[in-house]
Amino acid sequence: MPSTLNRRQLLFAAGAAAVVGASPLGRALAAQKGASKRVLFFTKSSGFQHSVITRKGSELSLAESVLSKLGKEHNFEVVCSKDGTMFDPDKIGQWDAFAFETTGDLTQEGPHHDGPPMSKDGKKAFLDAIRSGKGFLGMHCATDTFHSKGNEIDPYIEMIGGEFIIHGVQQEVKLDICDPNFPGVEKFGTASFEILDEWYALKNQPDDLHVILSHDTASFKKKTGGNKCYDRPNFPETWARMYGKGRVFYTSMGHREDVWENPKYQGLLLGALNWATGGVDVDVKPNTAVYTPNFKTYPK
Repeated sequence: MPSTLNRRQLLFAAGAAAVVGASPLGRALAAQKGASKRVLFFTKSSGFQHSVITRKGSELSLAESVLSKLGKEHNFEVVCSKDGTMFDPDKIGQWDAFAFETTGDLTQEGPHHDGPPMSKDGKKAFLDAIRSGKGFLGMHCATDTFHSKGNEIDPYIEMIGGEFIIHGVQQEVKLDICDPNFPGVEKFGTASFEILDEWYALKNQPDDLHVILSHDTASFKKKTGGNKCYDRPNFPETWARMYGKGRVFYTSMGHREDVWENPKYQGLLLGALNWATGGVDVDVKPNTAVYTPNFKTYPK
């Protein structure tokens, strides 16, 4: 944890604590007893480095500072690292859950020299740990992490439930709320809301996703960024799913600083942490057929 946070970070983090603390999620988190859950927040960039996870000197990045502070306030020990050796088979067992805002093939060092890569054994140990019951949260570029080769889908993509294709320009769009009962979602409302961020077009999304939020693609400026990547039916934006015994959560929100500073977004991540680590049980049965029935139709 850095020695100081800037005033804007402190104000938003305090606001999130107030918002979450007054909600059913906040009461559930406050009621947790026993040892805190240990969460590894991994932010290595083996591809493009996003500003929200870029450190300045020895200080943690904005995303790392926010998640660490929220974790501390709600009985989660969040350890931030860009060191891929944290996933070595002899170290993997110390974590209850993993949070990723990462890019590229994490078994490669990448252009930023921000930390040693995972070993291949470490990647396998990580996926095996989730399959055996550890929790996982992926934010934004976590789906731009590892990529499939030809028709062979990378095991990491099979775990997280989606793979980045491309994105257009940042824009304010409408997200439909498909599960208002998932912890942390209640502050967004019960129907839909609008938010500005950078939006990923995704592929290799399986049928067994439990869609929490979906893209209302009619709200997009579709021909942006030189492509038609949003010219498609509604598709999942935030979801939960089971991977073996492990609880997996992903949201494509999280590119922009003001999104990470938004108390509602922070509340969603807290809810996901609580669910992923077994603090609350939620029905995450597949619902793509109900809310995003044509999500595998891609633009031509």
